[in-house]
Amino acid sequence: MKVIIIGGVAGGASAAARLRRLDEQAEIILVERGESISYANCGLPYHLGNVIPDRNDLLVMTPEKFNARFRVDVRTRCEAVSIDRVNKKIILRDLVSGSEVSETYDKLILSTGSSPAPVSIPGADHPGVFHLWTLADMDKLEAHIRNGAEKVLVIGGGFVGLELAENLNERKLEVTLIQRGRQLLPTLDYEMSSLLVTELRRQGIRVEMDTEVTSFQPEGKGFSAILSNGRELPADTAVLSIGVKPNSELAKTAGLELGTRGHIVTDQELRTSDPDIYAVGDVIEVTDPIFGGRTAIALAGPANRQGRMAADNITGRHSQYQGTIGTSVIKVGRLTAGMTGYSERRLASMDVPYHKIYLHPNSNASYYPGGAQLHMKVIFGHDGKLFGAQIVGAKGVDKRIDVISSAVWNGKKIQELAELELRMPQQRIR
Repeated sequence: MKVIIIGGVAGGASAAARLRRLDEQAEIILVERGESISYANCGLPYHLGNVIPDRNDLLVMTPEKFNARFRVDVRTRCEAVSIDRVNKKIILRDLVSGSEVSETYDKLILSTGSSPAPVSIPGADHPGVFHLWTLADMDKLEAHIRNGAEKVLVIGGGFVGLELAENLNERKLEVTLIQRGRQLLPTLDYEMSSLLVTELRRQGIRVEMDTEVTSFQPEGKGFSAILSNGRELPADTAVLSIGVKPNSELAKTAGLELGTRGHIVTDQELRTSDPDIYAVGDVIEVTDPIFGGRTAIALAGPANRQGRMAADNITGRHSQYQGTIGTSVIKVGRLTAGMTGYSERRLASMDVPYHKIYLHPNSNASYYPGGAQLHMKVIFGHDGKLFGAQIVGAKGVDKRIDVISSAVWNGKKIQELAELELRMPQQRIR
């Protein structure tokens, strides 16, 4: 059997490693546009902030080590140009030489991921304006910062935007975070997100809400960002973090079925509309386990799991992917924010009836020192079925959001949370 995998990083590299473990004889080709096939893209902001000082620590596996360990034909700086589904052939182009070769396949896995959404801001081609998505992006931004950057605008208040703003602030740069809407992190609700705004400002990060950049005007060695509220912010650096799009162009030209937002449609075994082509990661739609519809959630954990399952199914093990509910955490200063399932904002937009409760427990038992207050929001249906939860606090957020995530995943009701037998939330008592 010959399997070609297009794209590395999370889903593709996981699929290749799993395939080799399951099939010693399979011919496996892993194709990646960049120079690295497996790296911690979530760690990019933390390298820029010197939290992860050694760049090599971001490299989960080099192409050479991957080939030596798993006997996978790794082709970096290479891209897939087209897929001939009838003859089961794919055209690959070497991005260095420009030469093209044709490869046949028995099974194909698309792990083409996502990329920053295109922007149409006048002046965004200024040399001081960047994205942060790949190792190459990080290296370019790092070189620019070392060249004397002082004032940085981070445009977009999602996960990457918040992490980048905090890390550049730790590097003693003057940071302004600009968010188009009235809140940060659209997966949170407003009142929970507001706690993070307060924490960012406590750190000295300027936060501009309810406004957006309409243009960049060159000014001296830098530029002025013109905001929709009429203000002008002078800076020498800007990082755009204002949305992503699935890299589904290859799938589209091959005639594979796409969803309404351009993601590849897959079944529970991660097959596309072509039974010999599988797809994993940011580029696909998945099942919504809560309401049964379709959703697309770009997270590394689900992508890794999907890659392994696709390999299982190619080798006849019939693993079924049950969906993604978007459980995640983010550190913001002294706080951690955790979220799982649906927010109130999202449910309201769907006209789904719900209830909500707020809880403010201590992270530890009250008699034990060192505790910190948690702010919790739990959302559920009329019958008590859990829809989602959000937690913000200084300690114990990750443990609690994992418990609630498990309950949401298993269709539990809020009444059942009280019946769970959990460890007392305290440290060790002597």
